[in-house]
Amino acid sequence: MPDRDPQTPSTTNAPVDDLVLAALERASRHQAREDPAVPTWTILEHLALPRRSGAARHVGARLIAMHTAGLIERSRRHGIPTWLLTSKGQRRLRRVRRAGELPQLPESPQHCAWRFARIAAGLEIERFRAELAAHVHQTQKLLDSQEHPHSDAWLVLAEQLQRACRRLASASYCLFEWVEPDDAHADVDERLEPTDEGLDPDERAHRRARRTGRRNVRMWNEQR
Repeated sequence: MPDRDPQTPSTTNAPVDDLVLAALERASRHQAREDPAVPTWTILEHLALPRRSGAARHVGARLIAMHTAGLIERSRRHGIPTWLLTSKGQRRLRRVRRAGELPQLPESPQHCAWRFARIAAGLEIERFRAELAAHVHQTQKLLDSQEHPHSDAWLVLAEQLQRACRRLASASYCLFEWVEPDDAHADVDERLEPTDEGLDPDERAHRRARRTGRRNVRMWNEQR
């Protein structure tokens, strides 16, 4: 029986080496830090592979083999192995791209996050508007009351209004303002807008602080 090609996946749906290198390259490019080296789990995300799968184990083995071949370098961050393309690995990727032999990568995690947030915002924004309108109506009822509402009523309403406003602001940003990411670079929310240039430094800082978490759709379900 002939020997198995070292790049031939031994596990169903396991990616070939060139695709692993491309995933490593894109993961490094999308790193939101100065150090472009990335851990194995990040490479698996760019390959759309579950961490606990035969294909993931195959990738781990191929990373070690490609390190031995000089295509990638290995380092550690907080005790976790990280990987980075060497110049030899970069030349190999350029060569297979020019030849049209590089398989297409799955959707990148950052584009997937944008797409999911946009879909979720489209589905939820009218409900968020209605809930905020209900809180505003309750506010008006308290203001119109002939009696003096207890201070706790105002404090509870303040929390409800803040949550409702922040949730609607986040959905509005995800649906109308978050520009579709380009995989040529990392999509990091710097929390800046073109109109900020005309603001004084303190107000600019306040606005950036308020925009924290506006892409975090998980906060939409938080009760506190």
